[in-house]
Amino acid sequence: MEIYLLLGYLAALIIGLVLGLIGGGGSILTVPILVYLINIDPVTATAYSLFVVGATALVGTFRNFPKKLVDFKTGLVFAAPALLAVYFTRLYFVPAIPQSLFTVGSFEVTKDIGIMVLFAIIMLLAAYSMIKNKRGEEAVEQEQSFNYPLIVLEGVVVGFLTGLVGAGGGFLIIPALVLLAKLPMKKAVATSLMIIAIKSLIGFVGDVQNMQIDWAFLLLFTALSIVGIFLGIYLNNWIDGKKLKKAFGWFVLLMGIYIIYMEFMQA
Repeated sequence: MEIYLLLGYLAALIIGLVLGLIGGGGSILTVPILVYLINIDPVTATAYSLFVVGATALVGTFRNFPKKLVDFKTGLVFAAPALLAVYFTRLYFVPAIPQSLFTVGSFEVTKDIGIMVLFAIIMLLAAYSMIKNKRGEEAVEQEQSFNYPLIVLEGVVVGFLTGLVGAGGGFLIIPALVLLAKLPMKKAVATSLMIIAIKSLIGFVGDVQNMQIDWAFLLLFTALSIVGIFLGIYLNNWIDGKKLKKAFGWFVLLMGIYIIYMEFMQA
């Protein structure tokens, strides 16, 4: 078990490294690492992931403050419905999910299987977003405008999914900020980190009221992830993160398929 724990801590460093190199995506590995390497149950793993994702995104947000890339108004408009959705999802919806969802013949789909399969689907969508990679590098600065109904709806959907599976949802947030709030790409990426930090940490607060938290483990895992971010940022001086993004997308795609395989094989 100790070797898997050490591998888990090494993987935490890699999560941050990927985030630092390509600006996103690494946090989607957090739940599989916690479940398959450290043997934490999926519900607790999604809670821990919220803290790790929230803390690392917060570090990224503070890094972007001096560059004036964080659009607070847009971020708060999007974050308000998202944080409410993720908080109530973690506090009320996740605990209310029955342990046995349904059966097909002799095959029983449990709560844990359902969460991990949904997480795998999110991974596949994120992988598609990274592989496709058709977003423009720079959007022309446009007059700020808000499509409030769609922004609120998107915020609720992203918050609900974040609450269920513990992923940051940046691959959903960034296109929404570009298309619905007319933000240029760099501002959208930076603002998405603020939104992810707020809603993930608020969602984790909902979990603190429902479960025992191993703070020593969680803080060490998170600290290693943050160290990895700064290492990735440093390596960015020599490694082109954009070239790595598509390759990482294929890796995430394979991981998503692997999770679906593992969950149905173990059932």
